Amino acid sequence: MSSELYNKTRAAHDEGWAHKWLGRALLAVMAAEWVFLLSAGRWLSAFLVTMIIAALVAPGVFRRKLDVDIPVEFHITAVVFMTASLYLGEVHSFYQRFWWWDILLHTSAGLLMGITGFLLVYLLNERREAGLHMRPGFIALFAFSFAVTIGTLWEIFEFAADQALGTNMQKPMLGDISGLTDTIWDIIVNAVGALFVSLVGWRYMLRKDIFLVRDLIRRFIRKNPSLFRESGGPEGGHNT
Repeated sequence: MSSELYNKTRAAHDEGWAHKWLGRALLAVMAAEWVFLLSAGRWLSAFLVTMIIAALVAPGVFRRKLDVDIPVEFHITAVVFMTASLYLGEVHSFYQRFWWWDILLHTSAGLLMGITGFLLVYLLNERREAGLHMRPGFIALFAFSFAVTIGTLWEIFEFAADQALGTNMQKPMLGDISGLTDTIWDIIVNAVGALFVSLVGWRYMLRKDIFLVRDLIRRFIRKNPSLFRESGGPEGGHNT
């Protein structure tokens, strides 16, 4: 075995080991928190922690049930974001403690949902069975629309929770008892993050040499070759 191949194998092993034990440690923390929240009757917080637990176990389910291998980076990013927004932000009131936490998380949400929307339609474009030939502009527009839609649905969820359960997820600003200002700013920063990712992805598909998740796309396709056309991929596709 060459030294380069050995180093790559060793790095992959270390990455998988660290990811596994980090996931187990966080899962234990979330499980203990979930039991505490249920015993305290904090049902909404318990539901939010349940969503984090679902995200933690998702890669194993996808691997066993669908034979799909989710890249470590994508999983860690998703779990960190959900922990920061749902666990720290909502359960432990970081949104109230730090005025910038809400802006940071909603901007990050726009970026992450834009990346997710881009990946969904980009990878669908590479599926053997789909037979699709979508243009870069449409893929970028879908990514932007997907991120804005998810962000809007989350704002609807916050409003519904506040109205039905008496929570304070909208976090009204001073002088704005309706929470409208907070909601509009959340939508704006979410859209800004989504627009940034969509434009960067569009430039990548036009063969410009930049994209935030280029290597992530390549790794996903390498790990799941059965999902894609043998001649497809981010380097040899029909219109990318």
